[in-house]
Amino acid sequence: MATSLEQQLWAAADILRGKMDASEYKNYLLGLVFYKYLSDAELREVYEQENGQTKDFPDRSVQFQTLTEWFEEDAEELTEIIQLQKGYFIQPTQLFYTYRQQADRYEFNLTDLQAGFNELERQGDQFKGLFADIDLNSTKLGSNAQQRNVTITEVLRALDEIDLFEHDGDVIGDAYEYLIGQFAAGAGKKAGEFYTPQAVSRIISEITSIGQENRTPFHIYDPTMGSGSLMLNIRRYLSNPKQIHYHGQELNTTTYNLARMNLILHGVDQERMDLNNGDTLDSDWPTEEPYQFDAVVMNPPYSAKWSAADKFLSDQRFERFGKLAPKSKADFAFLLHGFYHLKDTGTMGIVLPHGVLFRGAAEGTIRQALLEMGAIDAVIGLPANIFYGTSIPTTVIILKKNCATRDVLFIDASSDFEKQKNQNILLPAHIEKIVKAYKEREDTDKYSHVASFEEIQENDFNLNIPRYVDTFEEEEPVDLVKVSDEIAKIENELSNNQSELLDMINTLAVTEESKEIIEATKSILAGGQHE
Repeated sequence: MATSLEQQLWAAADILRGKMDASEYKNYLLGLVFYKYLSDAELREVYEQENGQTKDFPDRSVQFQTLTEWFEEDAEELTEIIQLQKGYFIQPTQLFYTYRQQADRYEFNLTDLQAGFNELERQGDQFKGLFADIDLNSTKLGSNAQQRNVTITEVLRALDEIDLFEHDGDVIGDAYEYLIGQFAAGAGKKAGEFYTPQAVSRIISEITSIGQENRTPFHIYDPTMGSGSLMLNIRRYLSNPKQIHYHGQELNTTTYNLARMNLILHGVDQERMDLNNGDTLDSDWPTEEPYQFDAVVMNPPYSAKWSAADKFLSDQRFERFGKLAPKSKADFAFLLHGFYHLKDTGTMGIVLPHGVLFRGAAEGTIRQALLEMGAIDAVIGLPANIFYGTSIPTTVIILKKNCATRDVLFIDASSDFEKQKNQNILLPAHIEKIVKAYKEREDTDKYSHVASFEEIQENDFNLNIPRYVDTFEEEEPVDLVKVSDEIAKIENELSNNQSELLDMINTLAVTEESKEIIEATKSILAGGQHE
């Protein structure tokens, strides 16, 4: 029987955890989950081609029988139809279901799985290189081929218990978040910087979609896309999710492949997927149409280093600001890159550390220029410890072009969270409160404030949230008379207790050994009574 995604990921991870680092075994787990999804989706598609659309699918053994019978009768026809419908076709002998059956009969062989990966990668650019990080010959899986076979056999069995179609949500993203959360010591340090928690994704997605819900086609761009989940969340808030075009760039090849898997799992076809494996800051991308987008969403690595070379002063992304982000902190470089790629009618949301709100020098110059342009629409302070791998509090900055006014909405949501184990969690009510405050754009006591440009100017363009939202809670005044009465009562009780103890000591038999101790104790108690 199918069990939960988390339970089976835990079981599969348990098999690999003693053999390799979490940052490595997540590649195996997520790659195999992806391959299983494609295999099981093919089985369902074939069954529906034969029997019509349904929500109640029979056991996979029945689905597999339907596929094999058709394949034996006319393999060419079946391959052509499934290729047309799904964009790929996995041979019956290379389906995840087949590998699981072989595993149960102790007939599974790693070379067959590798052949399945290789064949899928040959079926179009969208699959090319997707399984490059899954090294089935790694000695970490076992010192010899037989041991490696046994390890992957156990992992296949654990993962095959997951019914991916019953899982309501972002399969790769949820699996990734779960793995990071469970094994943060190993994976979180490396993974936290390129995974945005769902709650933060939803805040950015909902806000950037406001006023654009019916726009078709809709183009979204994430220059530091990580696993792609931040882009995918926009589907929740748009009327025509099938008309969304996804544009994303990622430097880390492993994570880039993860994003490709994620988009494919969500039914994004090749025509609506424009992804690039590259360095966002070093070389601008995209440079061809479309290069400006309806929404730009970003969660870049915080305060990363970059070259800040003089050549960037003439780069059209940065030149109008006269200064470059410092070498040791690329935060504003990422922000300006995203802002350059934003349409005049679009909205941008970026997550950054609080330092960008108040640091001076070049960052202060860039911040002032953005404020003078009216580009900064809102500053939202989030709670600390909601991201994996870092406990620092962060801020979401919302940017727009061609704003009618230059005021800025400040929202201090830093105190709204639920503490769970080692992580702070934003609940749906917290998200709704933030979005509601953004839409209403009004002053709310200890939560939000709309600051005029003049007010910001008076603060020397410092956007530190406490300057604008006063969250100070006055302590209740102390009742000195009541406190004095309580002290007198305590002193009276103490004096009575000392008297009783002194009387008890006076009844004790005095010996040569106890004489000095008894006299010293009586002296202390007598002194306490006279104070």
